Amino acid sequence: MENSINLKRRTFLRGTLATGAVIAAASAGLLRAGQVLAAEWPAAAFQATKLDEAMKAALGSTEVKDGPVQIKAPTIAENGAVVPVTVTTDSPMTADNYVSDIYIFVDNNPSPLIASFHLTPMSGKADVSTRIKMGKTSKVRAVVKTNKGEMFQAANEVKVTIGGCGG
Repeated sequence: MENSINLKRRTFLRGTLATGAVIAAASAGLLRAGQVLAAEWPAAAFQATKLDEAMKAALGSTEVKDGPVQIKAPTIAENGAVVPVTVTTDSPMTADNYVSDIYIFVDNNPSPLIASFHLTPMSGKADVSTRIKMGKTSKVRAVVKTNKGEMFQAANEVKVTIGGCGG
């Protein structure tokens, strides 16, 4: 009985201390409401159903030149529900010159924007890996945006044998 009371007391104290720490940080200006609840993200880009719409909403343009971006993805994906993708680019990642964003699009998916990554010079290198869902055979397109507003892309076709987006 005594252990049960001590356990409840400890849980209550831990929760109270955590809440107090968040309130203190927010009132000191160290946290904004957006940082506490969720990061800002391009909702319109993720909700777009066509590639051009998604690129326009995420990047502000559909005009992206080919550049020093590498995509590592399988040529044939046996299951479109789990397709591993790695995007890398050579960038110095210094305070003056760095990759600020990496976007992954799948041209023929119901929602073409698959992932959006925000980077800073403290990221160390512009290198992201994830697993994506593909409905059918399509180009996987990676777009890299620099802090100076330059955008580069690369695309690889991935053949899907079993669709992962309801197909």
